[in-house]
Amino acid sequence: MSIDEFTNAGGDAFHQESLREGLRGRRDFLRDLSHGLGGIALASLLRRDGLLRAEEPSAGARGVATHHAPKARRVIQIFLAGGLSHVDSFDYKPELEKWHGRTPGDIDKAQLFGGNYGPLHRSHFPFQRRGDSGQWMSDLFPHINDLADELTFIRSMVSLSADHAPATYVAHTGFREAGFPAMGAWLSYGLGNETDDLPEFVVIPDSRGLPDGGASNWSSGFLPARHQGVPFRNGPRPVKDLAATKLLTEEAQAARYSLLAEMNRRHLADRPGEDALSARIRGYELAARMQSSVPEATELGRESRATHALYGTGRKECADFARSCLMARRLLERGVRFVQLWSGGRLGAREAWDAHEHVPSNHAGNAVRIDRPVAALLRDLKQRGLLDDTLVLFSTEFGRTPITQTDKSEKEGQLGLGRNHNPGGFSIWMAGAGLRPGLSYGGTDALGFKAIENPVTPPDFHATILHLLGIDHTRLTFHHGGIDRRLTNVSGRVLHELW
Repeated sequence: MSIDEFTNAGGDAFHQESLREGLRGRRDFLRDLSHGLGGIALASLLRRDGLLRAEEPSAGARGVATHHAPKARRVIQIFLAGGLSHVDSFDYKPELEKWHGRTPGDIDKAQLFGGNYGPLHRSHFPFQRRGDSGQWMSDLFPHINDLADELTFIRSMVSLSADHAPATYVAHTGFREAGFPAMGAWLSYGLGNETDDLPEFVVIPDSRGLPDGGASNWSSGFLPARHQGVPFRNGPRPVKDLAATKLLTEEAQAARYSLLAEMNRRHLADRPGEDALSARIRGYELAARMQSSVPEATELGRESRATHALYGTGRKECADFARSCLMARRLLERGVRFVQLWSGGRLGAREAWDAHEHVPSNHAGNAVRIDRPVAALLRDLKQRGLLDDTLVLFSTEFGRTPITQTDKSEKEGQLGLGRNHNPGGFSIWMAGAGLRPGLSYGGTDALGFKAIENPVTPPDFHATILHLLGIDHTRLTFHHGGIDRRLTNVSGRVLHELW
């Protein structure tokens, strides 16, 4: 275009003068860039890396910027499906020694699950004070005990259900019913990812089976489908059907992808607003990139012998979970926002922490699978400088009763060795992300039935996690069914006392 043509087309005096002189200053260049495609790309990159603060998003808009300075950039959650017994792990109750074998006079059976209630039973594992902080912890997790001064305990968690599936949904979505977005999906929606080659939300289930409720526990619910959790299996092929065929050259494969992308664009253009279709197309595109990124991220052979020894990948009793923990650390290093590790598969068996029949064998068998790997994960994150901005969660859906669960086959007068579900009070711990290490927050009554000191609800827990990641839980919303939905529903208190 000539200068005269540009002038006739409506160019302003500044651009006319710039063209005449053939000179452009740095400020002029940057000003023009901010109005073009380069500026859009730059803004996208800055926002993705958290360097550009967005305006307050309207209800339902994706708020990819944090609301305040975050303490954490990423989360790893170890979830013990089935119900870890707090009175046998992290909640020392000397009164149980005193009242062992006796039946308490006042039990709120309405909050408990099922029937066949027996007498009180002392802890099945001895308790000791651990670390300089003097945390009371049982012998159930000897390797985790060595890191007592790194942990921040909440000993007053409560659940909203005494049944596994609803309680597990509550723990992850804040609601008893299936169909609501999991916390990992909310974080994917709110913060996005730090990489374009791996999913935002990765789930590593227990290799022995899926938890109660299955994939509903990592669903995106009513959020866009792209935010759902992506399961990675423990083994040489973490993602099914990911590997590219060996029969095609790279050029032929690229040509096929290009043709498929064009067909998808046309298909989507004819069906505007189809979120599931859009998510599926994006999933295919991500899968293509994952063909190279996943093998690299999950290739544990790249780790040193010392690292493998630390995690215990060569130990029969814990090799399976050790590989999962090591894979999780590699995924976090490569920009995955939320990694969830599940311990516990099929309920009513030794594969889950559902110790109705025999707490000692159930809990000891499951603990030895995860104790060394979890402790190694914490040590590894710390020595790599990742623990400072990584939030580690160690949680379960509810606790277990201090009274036994009896069985008709047991002899009269014989104490049962199982415990039933207890949503009234239980313990979890957190680590990293600027939390106060060695802190114990809240507490249950003298026997461990109910949280009586600073009870913490699931919305409180979720609000605190979001806050640590720089998100105001009341402002991360999605408009659905005429309601501005949020992870914490209509409640939730940030536990500022934890840091």
